[in-house]
Amino acid sequence: MYNRKDHYYLKAKAEGRASRASYKLEQIQSRYKVIKKGNKVLDLGAAPGGWMEVVSEWVGQDGLVVGIDLLSLKIKLRQNMRFMIGDLTKADSISQLSEQMGDCAKADVVLSDMAPNTSGVKFKDSFLSYELCLMALDTAKVLLRPGGNFVAKIFQGEEVEQFKKDLKGHFARVEHYVPPATREGSKELYLVAVGYK
Repeated sequence: MYNRKDHYYLKAKAEGRASRASYKLEQIQSRYKVIKKGNKVLDLGAAPGGWMEVVSEWVGQDGLVVGIDLLSLKIKLRQNMRFMIGDLTKADSISQLSEQMGDCAKADVVLSDMAPNTSGVKFKDSFLSYELCLMALDTAKVLLRPGGNFVAKIFQGEEVEQFKKDLKGHFARVEHYVPPATREGSKELYLVAVGYK
């Protein structure tokens, strides 16, 4: 059994954060600098809102973070945040996201922290995670500007190398990274892709 109430869980509670996930994104950002001030960022699988909170600070008043999830947020929206409850498997969700982004039309960064409801069957869960990553990439193909960046969570499994190949066909550089804030025993890692072609 993993210790859910570890250092980062307790730190998130103490600091009033929506979840420990925000520390993972901070560590990704510290290493790869994927998000800049003034950027327009899409956050796929945004609930409970931890990533949106930190991204809104990084992009500042001239930036924008737009989130989508099946579930509602646990945070209050700031001026530079927009959120919609939606399902990326539905045909109209990408056009709805585009509307939420308004005049900017294309995002500078697409983030995906989406994860499947796990069954405990490793190969099944890793494949479901891969399918969500493909959905995130399909969204990026429509809504990410040339030169933009992409970050997606994926479960460890055979599909990781396949998804890396998928990304390498569309981005200048692709790396995988396990942030230190990832809980012990977790099967998740992040693929960071920069320079959308």
